[in-house]
Amino acid sequence: MVTVRDGQRLIEAEPEEVGLSSVKLQNLTRLVQGYVDSGKIPGAITVVARRGKTVHFETYGARDSEAGAPITADTIFRLYSMTKPITSVALMTLYEEGKFQLDDPVATFIPELRDLKVYDAGTPESYTVRDPARAITVRDTLMHTTGLANGGRSTPGRLFEAAQLPHLRGDGRLKESWTLADMIRTVARLPLQFDPGAHWSYGISTDICASLCEVISGTSFDQFLQQRIFDPLQMTDTGYVVPPSAVDRLAACYRRGRPDEASYVLTDPPGDSRYSRAKTYHSGAGGLTSTAADYLRFCKMLAGGGASEGSDGARILGSRTVELMTINHLSGNRDLASMALGGPSETAMEGIGFGLGFAVLLDPTVAQVIGTPGEYYWGGAASTAFFVSPKEDLILIFLTQLQPSGTYPFRRELRAATYQAIIE
Repeated sequence: MVTVRDGQRLIEAEPEEVGLSSVKLQNLTRLVQGYVDSGKIPGAITVVARRGKTVHFETYGARDSEAGAPITADTIFRLYSMTKPITSVALMTLYEEGKFQLDDPVATFIPELRDLKVYDAGTPESYTVRDPARAITVRDTLMHTTGLANGGRSTPGRLFEAAQLPHLRGDGRLKESWTLADMIRTVARLPLQFDPGAHWSYGISTDICASLCEVISGTSFDQFLQQRIFDPLQMTDTGYVVPPSAVDRLAACYRRGRPDEASYVLTDPPGDSRYSRAKTYHSGAGGLTSTAADYLRFCKMLAGGGASEGSDGARILGSRTVELMTINHLSGNRDLASMALGGPSETAMEGIGFGLGFAVLLDPTVAQVIGTPGEYYWGGAASTAFFVSPKEDLILIFLTQLQPSGTYPFRRELRAATYQAIIE
C-alpha cells in the first residue's frame, strides 16, 4: 500500500475513523489484485475516501507490461470519457456568472447551429428532413439530449461518420490539426437523429459544451480548463498533452485480446503515444490524461459542495450548483432505459437517471446494484471509473487502461466491494 509520495500523505485516516472497516476493505484489494494476478489487466489504482479523508490508495501490477514498469502512485492515465464531468463543471462556472441560462438555445452562442433539421426518412444517399420540435438548448448539451448523431448504423450516424472522414487519419483518430470549430462546422451541415430532448443519445454533445466554453469565455478550451479547474485544484498532472518530463509515468494502453491472442494487447505505448504530442482538438468529451491524486482532488471538490479541501480551499462551484448538476434531469424523472437510443458501457440503463454531466443512481432495486439514491458517477473507455455518494460522503476511483470498458464487470464489483466496507 502506498501512503506517501514527495512528502504528501496519500492515506489521511484509518478506515475506522470514517466509518469503514479495514478488514472489509481488503475485499476491494483482493478483487483488483485478482484481475492482475489472473492476467486480465496489467495494473490499476484504487482510491477510497470518506468524509473528506482518503483511507485507501493502492497500486497493483504494471503500468507498462512490455517494459516491466510498475504502477506507481503518480502514474498518468488516459481518462477518455471521464473528461466529460470536468467539462460539464467548467461550463457550469459560466452559468454561475450569468453568462447563459440552461434553456438558452445553443445557437445564441454558436450561430452555425441555428438552422439544424431532423432526419425524417431515407438513406445516406437520399433522405428527407423536417424542422425540429424545438431548438437545442445548453442543458441538452450537458445531458446528451441534443439529437446530434455520433456514428452507428442509422442514416444520421452514417452521415456523421462520412462527414468526419476528411478529418481522420488511417487509424481512425482525429488529425492533430482539427479544432472544435471544425467539429461545429461538420455537425452543422448534418441532420439531427431526433428532436432535441426527445431521447438520450451518448456522443459528442459534450464537445458542444467545450465549444460553448470557448465562445463565451473567449479562451481556448484547454486554457479555460487550466484556469477554471486545474490550477485552482492543483491538478498539476492533468491536461491534454503529457509533457516530456512526465512521459515515463504514462501508462500503456491495451485492448482485450482476441481468442488467438494474449489476454490484453498493446495499442498505445507510452514512448510513442499520441497523448505526448501537441494537438489542436481539445475535446470536451475525451482526451485528458490525469493521475489518481489529481482526479481525487476533482472528486473531493464535488463531494465538498464545489470547494476543495480546507477552509482556504478553492471554490469551483457553489454547493447548490453541484446539487443541480447531480439530480436527474430526464423528463418526468424517467430513467435511461426509457429514453436512451443505445448506450455506452459506462453505465447501466435501468434505474439510472442523468444530470448535467453525470449518471445518477435513482433506484438500486431497479438498477440491481448496491448503492444510495443520488450517487453520481461516470467512466471512461479504458475501464476507468469513479463515483461519489452524497448520502454516504463516499468516493471511489478506479484507474486502469483496458479497452473496451465493458470487457469485465469492474464497476458493479467495485461498487459492491466499496459499499460493503461501510460500518457506520
